[in-house]
Amino acid sequence: MEKTFIMLKPDAVQRGLVGQIIGRFEAKGCKLVGMKLMNVDKALAEHHYAEHKGKGFFEPTVAYITSSPVVAMVWEGKNVVTIARELMGATNPASANPGSIRGSFGMDISRNVIHGSDSVASAEREIALYFKQEELCDYRKAGEEWLND
Repeated sequence: MEKTFIMLKPDAVQRGLVGQIIGRFEAKGCKLVGMKLMNVDKALAEHHYAEHKGKGFFEPTVAYITSSPVVAMVWEGKNVVTIARELMGATNPASANPGSIRGSFGMDISRNVIHGSDSVASAEREIALYFKQEELCDYRKAGEEWLND
């Protein structure tokens, strides 16, 4: 099974959207294998967004992601990276489908409530930044046989 990293950003936490967003992943059939409410320090934020260093939005993004707690999560499932990207919707909420997470809750490209890995390789890198292997749970989810063949 594939794993992906999902982060509910400070605006999601501050606006009380955590439960509604998690519910969408659960309703889709994704399996939650790791989760923590945490403050992201500047070093971790800069490491996470390192590929964007030098771009105009890098410093504001680092400042934003460190401004308030986030919810870091690892979800597992068949094709979960692609599924999560579809659930999230386009990065810019103005372009996101109305039923997607960003289409429903995002206000602006810089306040789009959620981050998700864009590939299996990115997921592996991001999961390793936020979670130790022993923090991830390996279990059989009730009803899993109805979701996977």
